[in-house]
Amino acid sequence: MYKFKNDYNRVCHKNILNRLNLEYENNYVGYGNDIICESAKDKIKKLLQKDVDIHFLVGGTQTNKIIISSILKPYEGVISVKSGHIATHETGAIESSGHKVLELKGIDGKIDVLKLDEYLKEYHIQTNKEHIVKPGMVYLSNPTELGTIYKKEELNKIHKVCKKYRIPLFLDGARLAYLFDARENDIDFKDLNDLVDIYYIGGTKCGAMFGEAVVFNNKKYSVNFRHNIKQGGGLLAKGFILGLQFDELFSNNLYFKLGEHANKMSNYFEQELKKLKVKMYVDRYSNQIFPVFDINLVEKLSEFCDFEKWCFLDDNKVCIRFVISWATNKEDIDDFLKQLKSIICK
Repeated sequence: MYKFKNDYNRVCHKNILNRLNLEYENNYVGYGNDIICESAKDKIKKLLQKDVDIHFLVGGTQTNKIIISSILKPYEGVISVKSGHIATHETGAIESSGHKVLELKGIDGKIDVLKLDEYLKEYHIQTNKEHIVKPGMVYLSNPTELGTIYKKEELNKIHKVCKKYRIPLFLDGARLAYLFDARENDIDFKDLNDLVDIYYIGGTKCGAMFGEAVVFNNKKYSVNFRHNIKQGGGLLAKGFILGLQFDELFSNNLYFKLGEHANKMSNYFEQELKKLKVKMYVDRYSNQIFPVFDINLVEKLSEFCDFEKWCFLDDNKVCIRFVISWATNKEDIDDFLKQLKSIICK
């Protein structure tokens, strides 16, 4: 089976495995209070050129839930585009913490800044606000669930709206590695210092065995955050394993190289599909591709390829999602394309 369903289908990058082997007989204190975690944080801060507050957690859903529930008051909700990860693929994790996800219709998976401003304005002109869930945060991901990206100007405008209404902007960076080399991207790593209040650097989907690095640009939101991590079940006793992975990912630009490789393979895959006259549901920008096929063809593909059925466009057409990972190689793509071609040409 060709594995194009997600970008976390390999154990981890070999550098991390090698480092784990080197640390096999060493002893470290627990819960992230160790020299490896400090080294990883220092490397990230050096690239950002800013003294940010960094915390390591295990997985994306856990990270989203703990961050959002830590910052929001009990009567507040979080604004997300309808296709946002917290609204579609987290089994109501945010709602289970007592906070409503306030959904806005987006454009190609992205929040429309004008609709956001209008939504917040409508709330604040209400005379009976105490009867309505208060918008307390804006959530987005970059890249989005559709693989599209927010450019610098877009993020800056959204952040200005958040500042206007005095709420934080939180960026889900589960696939952040795939942003920096994405098509048309104009955001550098250190640009995030000024574009969002909180974000996390995804490791699980970007070469790590598991792990996400939460970055607070505005430290007022991270006061007592470790208490919330512990209460939320996210304070890993063997925290040095999390730190170790980010220490390797942020050595010799490995994190950025992995993202670059995935995007290069994605671009190649997309171009070859287009040569076969395959139509796309949305344009590709990062490591996700959304081709449209006849339903009969999709069933045949599922016999030898692992992918996600994204949505039905009509009774006959299905959009599927191919996710190219940091470890995908050209040979697998070429072999898959040969089989696809043989089916199409029959």
